Amino acid sequence: MTGKVVAAALNPSLDRTVEVDGFAPYGLNRVLCSRTDPGGKGINAARVLRSFGTDVTVTGFAAGKAGELLRGFLSSENIASELLEIPGETRTNLKVLDRKTGRITEINESGCTVPPECLRQFEENFRSLCSGAEIVILSGSLPPGVPSGYYARLTEVAGCCGARVILDADGEALRQGVGKAPCAVKPNLEELRVLTGLPLETPRGILAAGRKLTAAGISLVAVSMGAQGAVFLDGQHAFRAVPWSIPAGNATGAGDSMVGVLAYALLQGEELAEITRLATAAGTVTASKPGTQLCTMAEVMEKLPLVSVSPLEP
Repeated sequence: MTGKVVAAALNPSLDRTVEVDGFAPYGLNRVLCSRTDPGGKGINAARVLRSFGTDVTVTGFAAGKAGELLRGFLSSENIASELLEIPGETRTNLKVLDRKTGRITEINESGCTVPPECLRQFEENFRSLCSGAEIVILSGSLPPGVPSGYYARLTEVAGCCGARVILDADGEALRQGVGKAPCAVKPNLEELRVLTGLPLETPRGILAAGRKLTAAGISLVAVSMGAQGAVFLDGQHAFRAVPWSIPAGNATGAGDSMVGVLAYALLQGEELAEITRLATAAGTVTASKPGTQLCTMAEVMEKLPLVSVSPLEP
């Protein structure tokens, strides 16, 4: 394996998942079992990458006792971390998994405010990490105190260091980030619709929207569509992936798994069709799991033949 990945986790979390037998809103719910995992989109992508044997470093912010626990979790999974300490307490997100329905209810904190001086220090640290990286992942929500254009700024920094950027964000952070032409973006259907202003009622409509992004200098666009699969395109080719059927319910971490495996596939120099198959398999495996559990390399490779990939014509 060659190449190093830096995954930015600007708003990481501890994800506490509790399981109940029939979730009762506004009533008493007795917990059957619980688990706590490191969380946040960038960290999820990094954990998947590490399971694929990839050298990955997580950078971002951490605070308080929860931040110490977060560092400990990452260390236990042999994931290097360069998390800048800031005032406050790293957020804890609660996931309530109903065993009867397989559905999950998420209660997420917004995160602690990042002071301006910490943003400046982080950018210095980030620049240093990017100088030795081949791929940089910018993924997830921005915490309070971080301007919406910060991913755009980090995309510029990483690009100047020669790293390829994968951007997975939404809203204004995505819009401004796209303007800096990262290597790859992974919007879902709603994010792509808002970004391009185009209707996405058919695969061809999705392709037309994706082409707006490749025409703006983005090398690869990965559009996640939940149970309907995904569309991947570059400047020349486009593919539609249809996964195998899984029970409806939990999609926590599915998109992050796609991002992690997309980074892995780019490092391996895979062709677009195989990138499409690998990333879709990763997202589907994770979506089939309870709580915040993520796919492993062995599981993805086992399920790979079940993903149907076909060219998508305009």
